[in-house]
Amino acid sequence: MDYPIGKVLGGDEAAIRASRERFAGVPVDATLLANDNDTGLPPHRTTLRAASTVTGPGTFYRRARRTLTFMPSTTPGWWIKRTDLRESLPLLVSVRNIWTAQRNIVLRSGSPHNYLRMVEHIVALRLGLGLDDVTIATDAGDPPLFDRGSLDLVEAIERSGLVESAEPARFVTVREPVTIGGDRGDFVTLLPAEPGQRRLRLDCAVDFDSAIGRQRIVFDLTRAAFRHGAAARTNATKWQMLLCKTVGVFFADMRNLGYTRENILIHGKRRYVNEPRLLHNGRSLEAVWHRATLDLLAAIALIDAGRFVGTAISYRAGHLLDTRLMTLLYLHDLLEPAR
Repeated sequence: MDYPIGKVLGGDEAAIRASRERFAGVPVDATLLANDNDTGLPPHRTTLRAASTVTGPGTFYRRARRTLTFMPSTTPGWWIKRTDLRESLPLLVSVRNIWTAQRNIVLRSGSPHNYLRMVEHIVALRLGLGLDDVTIATDAGDPPLFDRGSLDLVEAIERSGLVESAEPARFVTVREPVTIGGDRGDFVTLLPAEPGQRRLRLDCAVDFDSAIGRQRIVFDLTRAAFRHGAAARTNATKWQMLLCKTVGVFFADMRNLGYTRENILIHGKRRYVNEPRLLHNGRSLEAVWHRATLDLLAAIALIDAGRFVGTAISYRAGHLLDTRLMTLLYLHDLLEPAR
């Protein structure tokens, strides 16, 4: 697949072309394509039929229990309400409210205390399940961390059920092909949707100097594909895990981080430390599924103008590059309604 680079919004074009060649050399491990626009996602705006609650150990304070409650909403968009901050307004899930994406995506609005960390594993559900309008009540800025990736959250939404309104869903795309490149051979490209297309296709590859190695998947976003990928855990090297459990106590972004052998995938140089998941033809694709569905898709879900359709291509990228691209789409006025 020879994708155009298009307009370069960041990074060196020569470096991006070199990265493109390396990306092209990564074989596709799995392909899940939909028939035409048959994504299974609702064509009208949706909210929840009823509220649903999910509770788990804190991501950054594992000794504490954290709760998220997904509630129906008549206000367009995704909203986060900190129930422990009585005088803070609900926080809109939007590229406009990104506080940082250095290690994980943190959204904040108004008071410095009105934030939610590691939102990517939550807001990916917006596009993955076709849920347009919801209010999420949380009792802390620290979300729960689960042993099954974001599958607990998916099941919470499924228990609630989606209800469609009479209003058609809004679909947006990019005006032209755009690419951003990073400084470690990484890039993300977005391509416009074809006329009448109401589908998001993702071609995503990772390349680790470890047991994960090179992995690549190509899939159309459907509920089934998203549900499959939502079970993927984040990953860490065994040395990162050791650091987290020892000297990490001295660093604010690691202190009390609730990583265990159950809730993350731990990889060494030649083998996994714990049991990998999402096997395909005898090989685990957990790392690339997590990258595609719970990282990249979450960043795209921060586009608050509508459901993004078209094609997204990613190689070796992470939160920082993803969110930079989403911000630049707005700064350069590169989004338009899908035709």
